[in-house]
Amino acid sequence: MKKTIFKYFLLAGLGIASISCDRTMDEINVDNSKILDPEVSSFLAPVQYNMASVNYMRANDFTFDIMQNCLDFPNEGNSLSRYYITENTGAGFWNNNYKWLKQIYDLRQAAIKSNDKNYEAIALVMNAWITSNLTDTFGDIPFTEASRLDEGISQPKFDTQKDIYVQLLDDLKKANSLFVTTKPLTGTDLFYNANNDTNGITNWKKFCNSLSLRLLTRILSKNGEVNVIARIQEIISNPTTYPIFQSNAETAKINITGVSPLLPPIARPQDFTTSRAASSFLVETMKANNDPRMSMFFTQAKDLATNTNIGYKGAPSGYSSGTVFTYQPSNMNQNLAKAPLNILVYPYAELQFILSELAWRGIIPGSAQTFYENGVKATIEQWGATMPANYFTNTNVAYNGSLDRIMLQKYVALFFVDQQQWFEKRRTGFPVLPNNGGLLNNGLMPSRLMYPPNPRVLNTSNYQAAVQQMGGDNINIKVWWNKP
Repeated sequence: MKKTIFKYFLLAGLGIASISCDRTMDEINVDNSKILDPEVSSFLAPVQYNMASVNYMRANDFTFDIMQNCLDFPNEGNSLSRYYITENTGAGFWNNNYKWLKQIYDLRQAAIKSNDKNYEAIALVMNAWITSNLTDTFGDIPFTEASRLDEGISQPKFDTQKDIYVQLLDDLKKANSLFVTTKPLTGTDLFYNANNDTNGITNWKKFCNSLSLRLLTRILSKNGEVNVIARIQEIISNPTTYPIFQSNAETAKINITGVSPLLPPIARPQDFTTSRAASSFLVETMKANNDPRMSMFFTQAKDLATNTNIGYKGAPSGYSSGTVFTYQPSNMNQNLAKAPLNILVYPYAELQFILSELAWRGIIPGSAQTFYENGVKATIEQWGATMPANYFTNTNVAYNGSLDRIMLQKYVALFFVDQQQWFEKRRTGFPVLPNNGGLLNNGLMPSRLMYPPNPRVLNTSNYQAAVQQMGGDNINIKVWWNKP
């Protein structure tokens, strides 16, 4: 198994060429550095591992700070936890996503050429997963003309977010119809082991439709412009045609074993905790819940005078200049960066909170409370902890019929899931995060990231058209689904 995965990782980036003494000049001038007809099965595993790693690092480097999971400590200067954003804040995310979207594009072309419906469907799902994260980060982005340098398109146009969403939702519906659940994949699948597990393709189909519900819920405010509610109800009312996640076992994730090539994204666990503290908001939220995972996530704080443990106590994100700390705050637990670990791509718990919100809004049948409680339970169990028997007797975690409560527990569930906490905060306004006196941008949560330098410099005319189309290129410009 390990050798098979390693072969696919090599195929993604390496070609093999040899030149014999008696070859003609025409033969020598042919570029043999590329694998001209790679197996369709060779594309998937490298994208899964690398994009999961990119998103793991995005949670660690960006979402943790902006959503008050943790913060640079001590630090009174410009930092992400104070909403200090530059044009380079999203540069690596932009470049990595487009790098691997090209491989997804090639996967789809190879799948179509070989008439492999499952790989074609998977390519559509992977494209929707990656592209939705990109457009939710920046707004209008290159889409229909992206990944087509081989066709001579070096300066792709920027598509509107509305057009992107409409196409992604159509692609996911098409993918659902393409899957052949009785036919396994021919190569390594790091999400569902669909080359060996008989339920693998069915789980891909569930991921596909659960992803549709994520995207449809994100654009709820645009019902009317897009048939959002009708599409949601179509999925929910036809579980045989449109199956969705039913348990944590079906969560889209990658198990990082620590055995090459499945190594943790952070090479040295000590780097995960260097110059960092856990944020008071997340620590106090989980303490109020009596969450059994406190020791999994955090270290204990220490009194500086006595050097004794004082329990779990974070530092306030964006604390005021001149704040004096009499304690060393809790930090993140280094085990979160050590193998074995799971990188969450789309957890079952997230879907349960989506269903809870949709039921709360009266869009789908069912009990918002039941979905909510399923989500809370799944959140705890997805980390290997045991759900306390009396958990919902705690008034801080018991369902109280408010969207605020649903979204606060969804925030906890989305810990370490790329940028989903940030997207949901922008969409709903929840959870309500405190301003501890040192936030920049007038204390306003950034609504998007600025376009990075590459498209500004290398695709100037299309960049300028996108900026005009968006209404500007700053962090307070709202993306399409967030505009009134």
